[in-house]
Amino acid sequence: MGKRTRGERAGLSRTQVLDAALALVDREGAGALTMRRLGVELDVEAMTLYHYVPNKDALLDGLVERLFAQALPFADENAEADPGAESADWRALLRTYAVSLRQALLRHPGVLSFAASRPAVTPATLDAVERGLAALTASGFPLGAAVHALNTLSLFVVGHTAAEAAQPTQADAPGSPAWLAELDAARYPLLTEAARSGAGTDDAERFDFALNALVNGFGAALD
Repeated sequence: MGKRTRGERAGLSRTQVLDAALALVDREGAGALTMRRLGVELDVEAMTLYHYVPNKDALLDGLVERLFAQALPFADENAEADPGAESADWRALLRTYAVSLRQALLRHPGVLSFAASRPAVTPATLDAVERGLAALTASGFPLGAAVHALNTLSLFVVGHTAAEAAQPTQADAPGSPAWLAELDAARYPLLTEAARSGAGTDDAERFDFALNALVNGFGAALD
């Protein structure tokens, strides 16, 4: 039997390390994430963590991987290997992916900046992209259109969720519905009516509206 590494002696796995990092960012923000601080969280020396993530960039890439791993079906490590089995309804597939990704991002807003700025580079994340492309091409998408569809959808979800997370917490902050409702109704009749009635102000409703428009647009482009 070969000699066990420090990481194995600590009884850790890469998934445990990444999930601990995700929990730390959720609790204290991205600025708190260092190898030393993560080692304290896991009760190991910081050097032990390098067995799983060779540097800080690899740790951040791993956080993005764990985030997308919560967005089914593309990032499901137990996904069906046969792309044809996933492609019966590509519209439902894309909607499921987008909704699940938004929910994952809202659960972990501290990772939003990483999701927006770091490309898919880990094997697990690339496997998810490959599964998504396989499902779309099996449904009739040319490869280029499949790449455009996945990228466009992912960017939309990340951008929309980032805007949601950045909204002020005060109910009457500038730009909020309560603030808009107090504008001069004679000058801004439609804005004030929307703010007072709630028309078009719900984030989830806006997300669904735009998501359906995107997915339907993909279908129209194929036709």
